[in-house]
Amino acid sequence: MSADAVILMLVAMTILWGGLVVAVVRLRRHGLPDGDELHRDL
Repeated sequence: MSADAVILMLVAMTILWGGLVVAVVRLRRHGLPDGDELHRDL
């Protein structure tokens, strides 16, 4: 693979993993719903 392809692959992987980390952090900071809210949504 050429250097350009490797750089593009690394950038794409960084964006994907970064998005995954941000999503997990947001979910953890949001907190878990109470029992009443959980049953209401089901």
